[in-house]
Amino acid sequence: MAEPIVKRVTSRAQRKQFLNLPWQIYRGDPHWVPPLRLNQKELVNYRRHPFYDQAEIATFLATQDGAPCGRIAAIVNHAHNKRHNEQIGFFGFFESVDNPQVAHGLLDAARGWLAERDIHAIRGPANPSLNYECGLLVEGFDDAPFFMMTYNPPYYPGLIESYGFEKSQDLYAFWGHVQQLDELDEKLVYMTERAKEEFNVCLRPMDRKNFRREVAMFLDVYNRSLDGTWGFVPLSDSEMKHTGAGLKHLIVPELAIVAEVDNKPIGAVFGFLDYNPRIREIDGRLFPFGFLKLLRNRQALKRIRLISTNVVPEYQRWGIGLVLLSGLIPKVREWGIEEAEFSWVLESNDLSRKSLEKGGAKRTKTYRIYDYQASS
Repeated sequence: MAEPIVKRVTSRAQRKQFLNLPWQIYRGDPHWVPPLRLNQKELVNYRRHPFYDQAEIATFLATQDGAPCGRIAAIVNHAHNKRHNEQIGFFGFFESVDNPQVAHGLLDAARGWLAERDIHAIRGPANPSLNYECGLLVEGFDDAPFFMMTYNPPYYPGLIESYGFEKSQDLYAFWGHVQQLDELDEKLVYMTERAKEEFNVCLRPMDRKNFRREVAMFLDVYNRSLDGTWGFVPLSDSEMKHTGAGLKHLIVPELAIVAEVDNKPIGAVFGFLDYNPRIREIDGRLFPFGFLKLLRNRQALKRIRLISTNVVPEYQRWGIGLVLLSGLIPKVREWGIEEAEFSWVLESNDLSRKSLEKGGAKRTKTYRIYDYQASS
């Protein structure tokens, strides 16, 4: 068998091979969920995405005996480097057969492209940033991921670590069943009621009639609440508009709750139905009829991913997150939700992690962000 060859993606045919490779890597894997094809094309900048207003990307494809066998993207996120005063690059969209030669060749190519830009530290995977899908699954391979969470074969961590990458941060996914709500610790119930009364918090669902305004509000709370969090870069205005437009039809307003004090938003919790079984059914194709299949009879979907519970800084550590979740519980019961995943939670986020553990949530998956620093 010939040595693997890694080349930068430049042609239309190579782009197609890059995008289609996951179907080859995961053939026969019962837990893999294909990406939404149109969305993936945007996220690697083969079709315009506002993330790249402040970022650059190069994609690479590995072949062996003429057949694709691996892929990677090298990313410079200028907004990240400016905000964190760093000179670091990212890798993402990594896929590889179980062959260190292939994986290391891909990582060499990504590092080489970054080195041409005088960047010698690399972090990942980020697809293409921490505001989108990110992290390599290192624990929890025994079932499918929830909506908009990554998945990879168990051999991927070995490929990455054998190159010299080391853990930077772990991201956790917590799982809970609706029956656990009946067993909530009395202390948590007390804290929730006390916070609600002390700050005169009012809860309301998302207002679909003013969808654009509401999405802008949710994302503003998201940006403000995560200020100072490890690795965080705020979504730009254009990214917020693009994200809102893409999610409009997937959002269930009753599963998005806003906390207000004096008619001003101070927090929000955002729940997404787990659309992954439907995405698998349509094989990632939204058109011509996949979109209709994705959204039909949504009441039959019984799993939810709580994508974020965000509270603006001045109200953090006062139990407002618990208040938000308490407001979501009746809606979850009405919908007939049976399972929920809280993801993702930084391992360094003690407040969120310990609150979930106290509430009985079980840590089921661990995703890892890796760093590599070239020796001088």
